[in-house]
Amino acid sequence: MERAAILPSVNQNYLLCPSRAFSTRRHSFSSTRNFSPPSFSSIKLQHSSSSSSSVSSNVINGGISLTRCNAVLSNSSSTEVSELADIDWDNIGFGLKPTDYMYVMKCNIDGDFSKGELQRFGNIEVSPSAGVLNYGQGLFEGLKAYRKEDGNNILLFRPEENANRMRNGAERMCMPAPTVEQFVEAVKETVLANKRWVPPPGKGSLYVRPLLMGTGAVLGLAPAPEYTFIIYVSPVGNYFKEGVAPINLIVENEFHRATPGGTGGVKTIGNYAAVLKAQSIAKAKGYSDVLYLDCVYKRFLEEVSSCNIFIVKDNVISTPEIKGTILPGITRKSIIDVARTQGFQVEERNVTVDELLEADEVFCTGTAVVVSPVGSVTYKGKRVSYGEGTFGTVSKQLYTVLTSLQMGLIEDNMNWTVNLS
Repeated sequence: MERAAILPSVNQNYLLCPSRAFSTRRHSFSSTRNFSPPSFSSIKLQHSSSSSSSVSSNVINGGISLTRCNAVLSNSSSTEVSELADIDWDNIGFGLKPTDYMYVMKCNIDGDFSKGELQRFGNIEVSPSAGVLNYGQGLFEGLKAYRKEDGNNILLFRPEENANRMRNGAERMCMPAPTVEQFVEAVKETVLANKRWVPPPGKGSLYVRPLLMGTGAVLGLAPAPEYTFIIYVSPVGNYFKEGVAPINLIVENEFHRATPGGTGGVKTIGNYAAVLKAQSIAKAKGYSDVLYLDCVYKRFLEEVSSCNIFIVKDNVISTPEIKGTILPGITRKSIIDVARTQGFQVEERNVTVDELLEADEVFCTGTAVVVSPVGSVTYKGKRVSYGEGTFGTVSKQLYTVLTSLQMGLIEDNMNWTVNLS
């Protein structure tokens, strides 16, 4: 018998763990920035198998799959779990820690999504001829949930932006996608179902990973006949091992992340496999990550493996413009807006590697890293250092404002956060 936190929506007549049902035709969504789930008694969860349903904090139990689970309502206080999961919150790092629930919703090629449901986190079963496995027809997103200082309220940061980016990527990859409302509602339900895994204030965040995959069987090159939308979550700390200390980048001028007319501007899964070779070589040499140049002229900055790049010169902030080969990062977009409200001049344009080497300050942005200062850049054997082993003045200011917004420490005049109370 498994103990679990209160789910955001449980129908007492169900013998499984469903979410609130919705479809593109029937779904109702409130535009309010506050979300309060209905209150239920605590529940006990029973799996159909007699084996233990617990999941190791380090290894996913291979016996757990996308099977339904039985929800038995109980008023007994003995079924209630602790407010937080029992892990070392001071050393969570950035890696997968299996949590309690994931969200699953299926769709045919016509774009008609079935009602989604919360299921126990575990392995999934797909055909070996699934489109995602054979032809890479898949997208993913990344966003975070933060626990406010009061310990009760949880904030999501700009989930609508992730929903829109997935929809744009799906159009490029010939895939149907959830509506913005479906996406956001599914994120809310998944986070609340895993509420005990949201780190204490100041200890990290709950990383939310939505996936859209072509799971239907296909042999010839064609869009898959069926798609699966999944959301899972994991508590995380800092992305780089350096934490918020400056990272060391190497500029790559042989391998390239994206090409004009390709898929570099959408968050498709193949973009990330393509950087593993150069990244592995760089890390073996002691660098934190790789900064890529454009593949035509090999002199204009594009982005780091999984984050956008900014330079600062004479208090002017510059970042490569979005033109199809660079992912339109949501943190990038947010930093630009924050910087302008703080009085900085921000330029989105072609930025040369020479400008990078002459910059006063360099930093990266991304959902995982938030804002990460760059301590050094190495290009063709030449190493250039920035700052004194800490945040630069500009990046520190922007980091402080953005993270304060994300964690609810200052008033959100941007209307970027969604409060799950």
